[in-house]
Amino acid sequence: MAWFTGQLADRHFFLLAVVVYGLSMIYSVFLWRKDFRKDDHVNYLALIVAFALHTTAMALRGFSLNRCPVNNLFEATIFIAWGLVLACLIVGLLPRLRFLAAFASPVLFGIGVFALMPALDPPHGPKPEFSGGLLSMHATTILLAYGAFGLAAVAAIMFLTQQHNLKFNKLRAVLSLLPPIQRLEIVTQRLVLVGFILLTIGLFAGGRLPRPEGVYYFKDAKVVWSVILWALYLALLVGRWRLGQTGRRFAVGVIGVFTFVLLTFWGTNLLSDLHNP
Repeated sequence: MAWFTGQLADRHFFLLAVVVYGLSMIYSVFLWRKDFRKDDHVNYLALIVAFALHTTAMALRGFSLNRCPVNNLFEATIFIAWGLVLACLIVGLLPRLRFLAAFASPVLFGIGVFALMPALDPPHGPKPEFSGGLLSMHATTILLAYGAFGLAAVAAIMFLTQQHNLKFNKLRAVLSLLPPIQRLEIVTQRLVLVGFILLTIGLFAGGRLPRPEGVYYFKDAKVVWSVILWALYLALLVGRWRLGQTGRRFAVGVIGVFTFVLLTFWGTNLLSDLHNP
């Protein structure tokens, strides 16, 4: 019982969540081999179990610190993954979109394994100066935006998979239980739009937070990176809605920008004076 109640209980619960994500990923391989011709309720239930363990881990960390747990790379990473799972579960309420879980579980497992690296969770020093509801809104909206962007990338992968099937193996596309390609395109666009709105709100809230003396908001590495990210997603939306960008190009762009997020988030967070007071 000490394993679930000790000082590292939050990490232990998250470890269990990562294990469930891994099992879901293994099951997804069998779905892919069968070309998604059977129901995906098993993966969806696995995500529900993992989400419960994941939420418990975050709650334990937050209660132990008496603040929103987003102040080092471990905490920020598990919050991003949590937002992705939450979005996946909400979208999965529609049976035809539950196959998002099969594409999301490998991403969640990879993020989880990365988050468990000891170097990402050093002992906590002085508590950050930021406090209050504005900080919570800033952190929540920003990280939920990352979750929406991640789920959009998953939907884009499904879109490209179904498009490939339609082009090279029409029988496989017909027998597959993946959602219609038109629906996947709409879901991808809407998830990007939701993430963009959340990111905009988060950046606005962050600009109104108190800052340490001598630290300038728009000169901070993380803020500059976030503005670049905001501009990239705006360009995707404008290109799709105003310039008639094809569904394939939009999907590739969504995947590419989210890959950029995964590869650069950690470095800019370490370089940020605002996020490392």
